[in-house]
Amino acid sequence: MKIIFASVVIFLFSFYSVVYGQINFEFRGVWIATVENIDWPRDKGLSVEEQKASFIKLLDTHQHNGINSIFVQIRPAADAFYPSQYEPWSEYLMGKQGTPPSPYYDPLAFMIDETHKRGMEFHAWINPYRAVFNIKRSNISPTHITRTHPEWFVVYGNLRYFNPGLPEVRAYLCNVVKDIVSRYDIDGLHMDDYFYPYRITGKEFLDERTYKIYGNGLAKDAWRRSNCDSIIKNIYDIITQTNARVKFGVSPFGVWRNKNQDIEGSNTTAGTTSYDDLYADILLWLKMGWLDYVAPQIYWECSNKQCAYNELLDWWSKHTYGKHLYIGHGIYKANTNAAWKDKTELPSQIIALRGMKETQGSAFFSSQDLVRNTNGWADSLHDNYYALPAIVPPMDWIDSTLPPKPEVIKDSKYSFTFNYKGKDKIKGFAICIKKGKEKATKDNATLIKILNAPFTATFDKATTTLQKGTHLFVATLSINNNLSELVEVK
Repeated sequence: MKIIFASVVIFLFSFYSVVYGQINFEFRGVWIATVENIDWPRDKGLSVEEQKASFIKLLDTHQHNGINSIFVQIRPAADAFYPSQYEPWSEYLMGKQGTPPSPYYDPLAFMIDETHKRGMEFHAWINPYRAVFNIKRSNISPTHITRTHPEWFVVYGNLRYFNPGLPEVRAYLCNVVKDIVSRYDIDGLHMDDYFYPYRITGKEFLDERTYKIYGNGLAKDAWRRSNCDSIIKNIYDIITQTNARVKFGVSPFGVWRNKNQDIEGSNTTAGTTSYDDLYADILLWLKMGWLDYVAPQIYWECSNKQCAYNELLDWWSKHTYGKHLYIGHGIYKANTNAAWKDKTELPSQIIALRGMKETQGSAFFSSQDLVRNTNGWADSLHDNYYALPAIVPPMDWIDSTLPPKPEVIKDSKYSFTFNYKGKDKIKGFAICIKKGKEKATKDNATLIKILNAPFTATFDKATTTLQKGTHLFVATLSINNNLSELVEVK
């Protein structure tokens, strides 16, 4: 395949380096929620063509704004946006749970393909324990797992949850994950913050009977945490055994524990914590190496007195245990929160996280707020903070192999063509610039363009303006985001 780019505008290297800093590797993600049709599809029962067109438009919008990864909620409530032997089609797709798209297509395969066409990563977002989003109005299929195994579930508030204490529940969830990872070319498997449910005042999660059977002498809180530990470890093992290149990540509630509860906790006074209320011990999972990345939902503003953004940013950056850290930004709050209506809030957060060497990027909730350009932040990303592309940071514990460098097979005043002769699948090619005579590397050159092409590509230099003394380079970009040796185009 040959891709030709007719017009490329290159930002002046010196201007970018001074104003924005050299950022070649950065995770830039966005959550696309399907539950209640929050982000996609925007309405139940859209035609297949409308579903496809709206997703493509959504991808194009995010790509335009510099996003390089998406989390798509493919299993919002023990249902599926893909054909599954375990769970029915989601009601949020065609309007009725269990109803396949007509004319038939596989939405997950379609979304992955369109995402990869744009050189973006696709992370399959699943909710592990939510089974019915609203017991009063959710549309439940006769084949839904709550119908076939009602003994596995607990009603809490208006929702129905899997009981995490049951071994058969954990086995079932592992089968669901293995099915996804073995059949689809996803880049990551992603869970959000819903483990045990957020507390409702005056209500108990009714798992006492299960605790008496399986508690094994543990205090109840410790037992609940051990249940969550087990599912994370089990799923991590399933992924590494089934498709080791798939990353496993969790997006927890932004506070693990407060310092007044634990000396290792953050200097915050949150009323809810991941450890004590949701029974999700993220730090243990990171320490044990059961996660590849963590994307804490630090949805508070910088000026928040109980949970200041900068305090939590600093805390998480000190507790990564060598895994990747992507900061979750609550841009949806700009619709209701006075502090978030300040247009400088998000830029301040991005600048702060870029000052932490342990932090690899950002994730935004929700997708619709970037689509609507809330507070002008989409424009800000496109014009400033994400003005130049970035490669998703590679994970050397998954793959540290550099791809073969490209061969420049034709070079002229106006364009150059290069070729990849390796055997392994690649994402494409990276075009970089560097000023000076020092040897160019991925750490001292500046990435200006990523070309999504599997074998051969042509880069048109006709409208390129390079500052005097600046040189042009090309490198191969592997499927796992490793960059080859840079080859100069003279």
